[in-house]
Amino acid sequence: MKKTILIVDDSAPIRFLLESILGKQYKVYSAPDGLTAMMWLSRGNRPDLVVTDIQMPNIDGWELVSYLNGNVLYDDIPIIVLSGSQVDEAREQELQYKVADYIRKPFDPVKLLESIQKNIQTPLSVLG
Repeated sequence: MKKTILIVDDSAPIRFLLESILGKQYKVYSAPDGLTAMMWLSRGNRPDLVVTDIQMPNIDGWELVSYLNGNVLYDDIPIIVLSGSQVDEAREQELQYKVADYIRKPFDPVKLLESIQKNIQTPLSVLG
């Protein structure tokens, strides 16, 4: 069964690009902002990994990360921040929140895929 990735970015071209890149290996859902992502989660959906931008309308990426980190239903989901924000600003936030990786835009799709593969939760195989 394919792992599920939730992409949260207010840029439609970025969402389309990520859906195209990741859709071959993963089940991909996308949201244009943190509020839409939180509504998707509230309907009982649970991704294996989240890729989020920081600067978005309604609920921004750090608010979404804070929500995920503070909720026992989601606090074990790896989060990759994909943003054009300054690295120094992001590093301060990363210390406050649990973030698996920070990748700066413009990004290298190969580097993003490597980070996803490294961070996505893999179930333990059952010997038998």
